[in-house]
Amino acid sequence: MCRNIRTLHNFQPAATSDEVHAAALQYVRKVSGATKPSRANQEAFDRAVEEIGSITERLLSELVTSAPPKDREEEAAKARERSARRFATA
Repeated sequence: MCRNIRTLHNFQPAATSDEVHAAALQYVRKVSGATKPSRANQEAFDRAVEEIGSITERLLSELVTSAPPKDREEEAAKARERSARRFATA
């Protein structure tokens, strides 16, 4: 749905509250179509971000996997490599 929302499950160390909040904010922005809501919509926007963040944290805490945790640096390096290949100039 949105390229800026990153996988947060199964990382060592676990996703931080800031990462969860950023993902929730991106989701609400995408769904609402607004990067900055009007004053009339600010309360609903903020409430949605808070609720989605809470739900996301609960989801992450309840998910189980047998896969070994992913390393953040390795995943970032893979993403940089994919990006370099994607946007390489001929």
